[in-house]
Amino acid sequence: MSRAPDVDYSATSARPGWDTLPAALQESLADALGTRITAVSTPVTSGFTGGFAARAELADGRHVFIKAAPEGQHAYQAYQREAEVVPQLPPIIQAPAIITTAAGGQWFAVVSEWVEGRMPGAPWTVGDFELVTAACERTAAAMRPSPLGELDPFAVLVEDDVVVPARILAGELEMPSGLQAWVPGILPELSELLQLVPEALVGDTATHSDLRPDNLLIDGKGVCWTLDWNWLTLGPRWVDWVGLLPGAQYQGIDTFAALARSPLTAGVPDDHLDCLIAAIAAYMMKNLHAPPPPGCTPALREHQRLSAWTFLDWLAVRRRWHTVDV
Repeated sequence: MSRAPDVDYSATSARPGWDTLPAALQESLADALGTRITAVSTPVTSGFTGGFAARAELADGRHVFIKAAPEGQHAYQAYQREAEVVPQLPPIIQAPAIITTAAGGQWFAVVSEWVEGRMPGAPWTVGDFELVTAACERTAAAMRPSPLGELDPFAVLVEDDVVVPARILAGELEMPSGLQAWVPGILPELSELLQLVPEALVGDTATHSDLRPDNLLIDGKGVCWTLDWNWLTLGPRWVDWVGLLPGAQYQGIDTFAALARSPLTAGVPDDHLDCLIAAIAAYMMKNLHAPPPPGCTPALREHQRLSAWTFLDWLAVRRRWHTVDV
């Protein structure tokens, strides 16, 4: 099987240092924490934004994780939303607790507990896949019904992506380069599959909706933590877990066997599962050659290309595209 260019997810961001943050924000953080910030580590290098994110040591001995972004960046709203969502999550969900928030110098910061851990999926192992799968099952059970009340439907999140293959076929969008040579030939079926979105992607479970390996941590005790809760929608309970499968399959995990035995997908029509993967693939194909949004790094587009490739490969097996070399 041909391969897409790999992405080093431990080195995808370009974040400012602590010393570059506005003094007003630093002072506001100290006030909110009720103690001095005595040391701040080098910012983390995962993620795709230019927002600040680093571990900090406090005068009272605590270690916390600080994320901050200026107005105008996507991360500014994302951090605010995360601060709203995490305190409302059921206790069974392992998410770093929000300690406080602060604002200053037209920046917003959210402070959470520090979790020492590693990212799964670099590459995926059977053990890590099982830990993440179990966490997804617990989360799905705890998030139905939604503990956060009304949320936008997941189908709304992808409504602009449904038409991407059809628009490429019509010449309204450019066919992205750097994908498998056979992709143009399957665009009609991809477009047809996406017509199922209003039926396939509805549900009554609050879903993370952006679950990727770099939004997960596995600590030294084997506990799987889920991060970055700013894209919550209402959808099928299987959405988050199934969205992880193409990347894991690409790295050697037998996700087709896992899918057949999973209680999350029991009784779910195959076309519904494939519709989700098609929707994400279409999203990843969109804007692939455009500059990244303000505050995001070029690695975002590299991630999109790799994701589109792996999701389309996964579909190629599922849809029996026999002319495809997978």
